[in-house]
Amino acid sequence: MSKELDETKKASSSLPSVYQRIVNEYPEIAAAHDQMADAVEGVGPLDAKTCSLIKIGISVGAGLESAVRSHVRRATQAGATRVEITQAIFLGMNTVGFPRTVSAWSWAQTQFDRDDKES
Repeated sequence: MSKELDETKKASSSLPSVYQRIVNEYPEIAAAHDQMADAVEGVGPLDAKTCSLIKIGISVGAGLESAVRSHVRRATQAGATRVEITQAIFLGMNTVGFPRTVSAWSWAQTQFDRDDKES
């Protein structure tokens, strides 16, 4: 795993409670999941910000609210602006449709609001 990606993960101080519960109750599964994530993120030259923006797009396409919010948080921690994150979401509009894109944009706004309250 690249040092930049590792630092971004460590900076994540407010992990979702469901993830924290899985880590506490099933540490072997969480460790295997993290190991796979580290392997795929470290396989190429993409930096943490780019990986996070790509993962936002994947999460939008899959319609995964918690993943969108998680990757919005990670992208922000990696230096992505809200404009860049919004573009990553809107890029999927012609592929996944307007309703799913608007839902994802709404989820991102929820995460931005949470981040604003924590800072």
